[in-house]
Amino acid sequence: MNTTTLPDQKKVGMVSLGCPKALVDSERILTRLRADGYAMSPDYAGADVVLVNTCGFLDSAKEESLAAIGEAIAENGRVIVTGCMGDEADAIRAAHPQVLAVTGAHQYEDVVAAVHEAAPPSQGPYVDLIPQPDVKLTPRHYSYLKISEGCNHSCAFCIIPQLRGKLASRRIDAVLREAEKLVAAGTRELLVISQDTSAYGVDTRHDPRQWKGREVRAHMTDLARELGQLRTPEGMAPWTRLHYVYPYPHVDAVIPLMADGLLTPYLDIPFQHASPSVLKRMKRPANEAKVLERLRNWREICPEIAIRSSFVVGFPGETEADFAYLLDWLEEAQLDRVGAFRFEPVHGAAANDLPDPVPEAVKEERYARLMEVTARISAAKLAAKIGRSLPVIIDEVGDPDDDGDIGATGRSQADAPEIDGNVYLRNVPATLAQGDIVTVEIEDADAHDLFGVIA
Repeated sequence: MNTTTLPDQKKVGMVSLGCPKALVDSERILTRLRADGYAMSPDYAGADVVLVNTCGFLDSAKEESLAAIGEAIAENGRVIVTGCMGDEADAIRAAHPQVLAVTGAHQYEDVVAAVHEAAPPSQGPYVDLIPQPDVKLTPRHYSYLKISEGCNHSCAFCIIPQLRGKLASRRIDAVLREAEKLVAAGTRELLVISQDTSAYGVDTRHDPRQWKGREVRAHMTDLARELGQLRTPEGMAPWTRLHYVYPYPHVDAVIPLMADGLLTPYLDIPFQHASPSVLKRMKRPANEAKVLERLRNWREICPEIAIRSSFVVGFPGETEADFAYLLDWLEEAQLDRVGAFRFEPVHGAAANDLPDPVPEAVKEERYARLMEVTARISAAKLAAKIGRSLPVIIDEVGDPDDDGDIGATGRSQADAPEIDGNVYLRNVPATLAQGDIVTVEIEDADAHDLFGVIA
């Protein structure tokens, strides 16, 4: 009897740095490579070649990327660089001349071609016949859904348009098809991401497509409404979060969808500052008073809505009065989740040429004051949830302790993975699994997290 020996698969390792949008890029690259017959290596030692997907948004991120490249070279020696820092190939090669190839952000064909050259695929006709599922780098129960690339804004502190180009929206039927596929495969939580979710479809003039026998536009409101119709195989509506939302007027239209339970009552809006003079220097819309009014209206329509945002302290020219204005605005806005960043010059950003840089010591002092204010607001908001019962999605179930008790970690609808708080559960049943959505009675809280037991 004749036997056929399948060729050994070449293996690819991946180090993915930066934001969720880069993580989606990594998933797409690995999916294409697996379709070409490559296997994934969980460590440096087993990889024929290592991909490092870099971040180039801040100088500190570039330093982290260069360090990761150096580690991959030291541990493996055969390294291909891609991602946002790929536009600085000369700097990468100056630091690490051993890299095999450098490609830019979301240049999928180029990075796949570089892998083919460095480690030619060894699959044969038998491997070609094996269907290959998409690669996911997140846990099975949540997935990022990227709806566009690039950005049309020209914020003074940002170089994203230089790295990723102008806004390029995906077809809405393609986005919905991907979302439907993810939910059918076990995704319980969809995280909609882009550089500017509110601008989705502007570049294609909101090109309409047929979906399920009806016409839908490439527009955030149409997308949100259609995502709200998705159901898991068990008949549940998945949680759907909107990230990177600029507060354009049409954002008001998605709040009723949250009130009706079709969307997760959560908005991630990068306000960046509140002082009109700072926003003007940042080249961002400055209408902070109307934003406060809209926040009040949103909360009247959907009392459960959680608002997350991020702010930059120490932007060039920021005065103590500007910063005090921001703190007062935050006291009134009462945002649920806040992240803050000290201003950092980025090579190529217009802000680098602005006068009156803020001293580093002042940045640190302002950062500490802002975090103190936002932590106090968060603690009060979370304390108000003690005694309530909330839906919680389970991220991790622990092992039994010496007494046989099992703990678990999950998140409420006000908590996105990786960036917000957690809900810590005690005495959970052994049957509880990652991805389950359970009702939890909240027993305690601190400045960032909740603690409870399954109701």
